[in-house]
Amino acid sequence: MKYTRFLLIVGLFLAFAGRSTAQYHPDFTITKQVKASPVKSQGRTGTCWSFATTSFIESEALRQGKGLFDLSEMYTVHNAYAAKAVKYIRYHGKANFSEGGQAHDVLNSVREFGLVPEEVYPGLNYGTKTHNHEEMFAVLNGMLQGLLKSKMRPITNEWLPSFNAILDNYLGKKPETFKYKGKTYTPQQFAREVVGFNPDDYVEFTSYKTYPYYKKVDLELPDNWSHDLYYNVPVGELMGIIDYALNNGYSVDWDGDVSEDDFSHQNGTAVLSLDDSDGIIINGIERMRQKTFDNQTTTDDHLMHLTGLAKDKNGSVFYLTKNSWGENSNKYGGYLYMSKWFVQLKTLAILVHKDAVPKELKKKLGIK
Repeated sequence: MKYTRFLLIVGLFLAFAGRSTAQYHPDFTITKQVKASPVKSQGRTGTCWSFATTSFIESEALRQGKGLFDLSEMYTVHNAYAAKAVKYIRYHGKANFSEGGQAHDVLNSVREFGLVPEEVYPGLNYGTKTHNHEEMFAVLNGMLQGLLKSKMRPITNEWLPSFNAILDNYLGKKPETFKYKGKTYTPQQFAREVVGFNPDDYVEFTSYKTYPYYKKVDLELPDNWSHDLYYNVPVGELMGIIDYALNNGYSVDWDGDVSEDDFSHQNGTAVLSLDDSDGIIINGIERMRQKTFDNQTTTDDHLMHLTGLAKDKNGSVFYLTKNSWGENSNKYGGYLYMSKWFVQLKTLAILVHKDAVPKELKKKLGIK
């Protein structure tokens, strides 16, 4: 997931989950709120996909009564980089290799490699207190480019261990086992037995007219490098999933575009000014979504975590959104409020628990 990078200070962790008074914007009243872990900072990295989805998993643990966890985002990043590199080489450099990713990259990592606590794997082996992957990515990318340009064939079996050694040097060597509250776990045991997270219980949705509705589709985004599939539904039903989830105690992992001038994390709002030039009312939101997707004014920018519903003084619906730019990145504790119009037009995809899908739609799609 590509976006404008920010170097932000990680805020102090809250004493309890999901109730920081800094979240409350004077122009909004929160009507529904899901418990969430404290806001963290992704620093100067392109890892919003890992931060947003890890936050989502932490909320799922809270929802299921498993407790408050601070899980390692960088453990997942290590795993995803290695998988991405293998595909990049197999495609002779014609696949996407970047810092970005999607929500399912975290699910795929958990499925194979499990989860670990932040204290076990902070991913800061290069001696700083905040994340910065500029040098690491340059070294990783340089290695892959050199490998592809080399005339030596066949390629040896040593390049991937060497690639992982670079990740180990910058992020730290991944633990095979670790102690948590006096008991030893593998990462897979920890994910299953302690956090209670099953990646197979989660589904992704998108909404574009170019694809058949009510089918699984390969969403054509550069950062969907694994070609995972999304259920494609009309935008009204996509919004219905978001609202149903939040109204029933489930949070939503949100993937969308934040390049609009009306997106202002500093001011704590993301709105969409409606006038004739937008063409939304005339052309319809589905048509405008397809148009902005095709002309790349809606791009694959950023993942965030929707944790609640709110209304402004006029009664308009907004979505309480947890960002990963640090608790001190704005005066609302790193949260912002996105308007319904903004979310309708600028959402690329969402990830939710399968039980957060309305029953009729769930049945229609064959989700069990």
